[in-house]
Amino acid sequence: MSEITIDDAGRPEPPLAAGEAATLAGFLDYQRATLEWKTRDVEAGGLRLSLPGHPSRMTLGGLLKHLAWVEDHWFTQVLSRSSMPAPWVDVDWSADQDWEWFSAAGDDPEVLRELWAGSVERSRAVLAEALRADVPDPLGRTHPAWGGQAQVSVRWVLTHMVEEYARHNGHADVLRELVDGQTGE
Repeated sequence: MSEITIDDAGRPEPPLAAGEAATLAGFLDYQRATLEWKTRDVEAGGLRLSLPGHPSRMTLGGLLKHLAWVEDHWFTQVLSRSSMPAPWVDVDWSADQDWEWFSAAGDDPEVLRELWAGSVERSRAVLAEALRADVPDPLGRTHPAWGGQAQVSVRWVLTHMVEEYARHNGHADVLRELVDGQTGE
């Protein structure tokens, strides 16, 4: 097992030569760490800041809460087939499909960070369990998604999560620069 390299922003570099599961999980953890970096030390006002003059009301706080929901959706609900935990289970999603994005404005920064971190920890535990499955290809094992209308593999979920974070980390980069001028990949 090789030693993990941590970059200047505190992110674990994905392994350079590892199996498929470790490589995918490594890239996902790198993307997660990028979101943590982009939201690190940002106070409430900064987490609520959106692009001026732009119709999007996306904020760093909204990104944290949205990605916490995404983690719980794909790992807790889809891969482990468990019920969504609080706060998601208590939301009237038919009244507000974007609840996680916009309710973040009323949340304390530490509550948002803890919500996201808790979702990530649950996701890591679910992934570890899925990879322990006694099947020839645990990454290929499928799970019902979209209300049972399709099946997704663990491999697909990991790849999707890397894409989801990478896309939103681009948003986080722009928003963090708006907050305090911090830039970086």
